[in-house]
Amino acid sequence: MRIPTIKACKAMEGLSDQALEQVAHYFQALAEPNRLRILNLLREREHNVGEIAQLCGSTTANISRHLALLAKNGMVVREGRGTSVYYRIADANIYALCDLVCGSIARRFEAQASAFE
Repeated sequence: MRIPTIKACKAMEGLSDQALEQVAHYFQALAEPNRLRILNLLREREHNVGEIAQLCGSTTANISRHLALLAKNGMVVREGRGTSVYYRIADANIYALCDLVCGSIARRFEAQASAFE
């Protein structure tokens, strides 16, 4: 079996150890299903913490903790309006990354299913 050659990620070439640590933290922030659900909800429009908690079936305290981590990693932006805080996506490129990963996983599942046919 031939192993495909993987080209190096051009954006990672020459990054310092500190920069690579930041990249790792960014991916760690995505490595939790509730945070992925939150990002998916924010794809359509901005929401406040209470709305997100209700839509995710979670507590506001839990959602606030996840949102704080997403904000710390630059994925969401918070904006206070009166007594509510609304969150929206900081950079829509996050969805390109999610789509890339989901597409890769779907292809892997298809290949595994084909192997059993």
